[in-house]
Amino acid sequence: MSQTDPSHNSKNQDDFTRHATEARTSFFAEYIYLLKHNKKWWMLPLILVLLGFGVLMVLSTTGAAPFIYTLF
Repeated sequence: MSQTDPSHNSKNQDDFTRHATEARTSFFAEYIYLLKHNKKWWMLPLILVLLGFGVLMVLSTTGAAPFIYTLF
């Protein structure tokens, strides 16, 4: 049977508390980090189009709806 090293558990606990006390990053900051470091730039146009559709849906429920319909 293997015996656990108490210094290894202490190091893991220190890492856990350090990560727990760090400031949380926002969703958008994490997304930009993903795009930069994982080279997922193809996702950017997809997200922008989906956000654009979301904005159009919100605006279609307001008084701006007649003006939006003339664009299409």
